[in-house]
This record gives sequence, structure tokens and C-alpha cells, in this order.
Amino acid sequence: MRRREFLGLLGGAAFLDAQRAVTQTLKTYRVDFLSLDPAEDASAIVGRLRELGYSEGSNLTFTEHSAQGDPKRLRSLADAIVAEKPDVIVTGWGTLAPKAAKEATSTIPIVFSTVGDAVGAGLVQTLARPGGNVTGFTGLSTDLKGKQLQILKEIVPGQQAVGVLLNPDTPYSRLALEQLRAAAAVDGTRIEVLEVRSPDEFSTNRMDELVAGGARSLFVLEDPLTNSIRGRVVDLARTLRLPTMAGTTEYALVGALLSYVSDRKYRQRRTADYVDKILKGAKPGDLPVEQPTHFRLLLNLRTAREMGLTIPPTLLARADEVIE
Repeated sequence: MRRREFLGLLGGAAFLDAQRAVTQTLKTYRVDFLSLDPAEDASAIVGRLRELGYSEGSNLTFTEHSAQGDPKRLRSLADAIVAEKPDVIVTGWGTLAPKAAKEATSTIPIVFSTVGDAVGAGLVQTLARPGGNVTGFTGLSTDLKGKQLQILKEIVPGQQAVGVLLNPDTPYSRLALEQLRAAAAVDGTRIEVLEVRSPDEFSTNRMDELVAGGARSLFVLEDPLTNSIRGRVVDLARTLRLPTMAGTTEYALVGALLSYVSDRKYRQRRTADYVDKILKGAKPGDLPVEQPTHFRLLLNLRTAREMGLTIPPTLLARADEVIE
């Protein structure tokens, strides 16, 4: 081959590469966000996507869809999203939204921002190798519940029984309860369980049963249901003088004594990283489900004073946020 022909081929290949790069730059990607909770904020995802070079109105369309707290609406919303053929579907906190999305499509990539037990919920095959079209982030680490229980006991030492509020229909709750029981068994602490499958099942009488069973504090296993009734739970726990530990920020903000949580904002930013990788060609089934590494401790001093509790100085120093 002559030198001129060879250089011509090189030039042609470079031109095609440049054309492909321009086409990719001009392409507008569609990302749809599906959540159960109407208050869930996806701004951290959008903010991180901007940092990664995506701009709404230029090369990104980001549309939010909420079931307004009604699980029955999730599947129809998921079907409507799939009909629009987005490049990626992102789902908010909890198991129900990604399950609805997975039922609606087996081909469009799905990234969940927070699921407690992705394997138990049938969303992925394993955390390391999800397979299929779904991947994302879990809010439960191997020793999270043990750490939460340890912190609660630092403030309420010597308690023989801890009340646990949970939704038994959530795979995460079963996994978290096993972890909590194992941590409690180390020093013989008894676990008194209060199961609720709907808001109507939570009542004063059932909380009284926990106290009658010896519970001297309350531990809330987080899921969309228990989070939705946080105001009622906290008000009643304060009336019964039950110091409460919860796994969502919202609980401490409405008056629970403590929240020790995996950092949701950090997970959302990592969710955007996964979206970026998928838009650039990665397969969701090859991206491992990540466990949390960043945690935040919120301490409500106002509630502590109301209950006459003394907060150890070492714990106060560890708090990421103190609510006065």
C-alpha cells in the first residue's frame, strides 16, 4: 500500500471517530426516575450527572415520576415509562419501585438508588454479579444493625428488651431483623417485635404491648411504610418515653432520639455514576450492587432533654448533626 493511500485511510478513520464523538455529544439521553414517596428528592442524582457532563435541555432529559405514596400506582407508571423507551430507569428508595420497573421491562437498564435486600427481593442474582438488566445500591451493610443497637445502648444502658417496629412483608426487614437478633444475642438482650403491614395496624394498644413486654426503647427497621408513619410513631414513643433509633434521617428530624443512616445523598451520587457508565456502554448485570460505606449519625438533643437522658460526650462528639 502506498504511503499516500495509507495516510488517507488513517485520516478517514480519524474523521469517522470524530463524527462518532460529535454524534454522541449531540445525542440526548433520556433518564426516568420512579419513586413511591412523593417527597423523595432526586436533585443529588441530577447534580452529579451535571458534574459528569450531562445538561438538561442539551444532552439529557431527566423526568421524575412519583406514585404519591400509593404502591398500586407503581406498575402503571413503570409501564408508561417503558413505553417512552428511556435509556435508563432510576428508582428511588425502597424495593417496590424497582420491582415494578423490572416487571415492566427486561431490557431497559434499571439502577435502584437504595434497596435493602436486592437478592431476597429477586431483583438481582447476586450482589457481585447482578445479571439481567438491574443493578444499584443497598442501604444495609453487614454490621449496620449491630452498630445502631450499640449506639442506642450507649444512651440507654442495661436494658433487657428492645422493641422493634417493622413491616414483615419487606425482604429487607427479614434480613435486618436477623442481623439485629444476632447483635442482641451477644449480651442476651431480648427483641420484642411489633409487625405492621399497613398504617392502620400501628396503634397505641400495640405500642403498649411492647412496653408491657419489657421494651425500654424502640428500634425502627426502615422501609417506605414505617417511614410514612414516622410522625405517629415518634409522638407515641415520646409519650411512652421510649428512646427511638431509626434508619432514616426523617425520623430524627421529627423527634426520634437517634438516626444512624447510610448516607442517602452519597448513594444518589453513586447512582448517577452508574447511570453514566451504562450510557457509555456498561451492562447493568456486570456492575456489582454496592453496599454502603458512608454513614451519618443524627442526634436529637431536644428529645433527649425531654426524656431526661444524658448523652455521653463521646457520642455527642461523633454526631454528624445535632438537633437542638
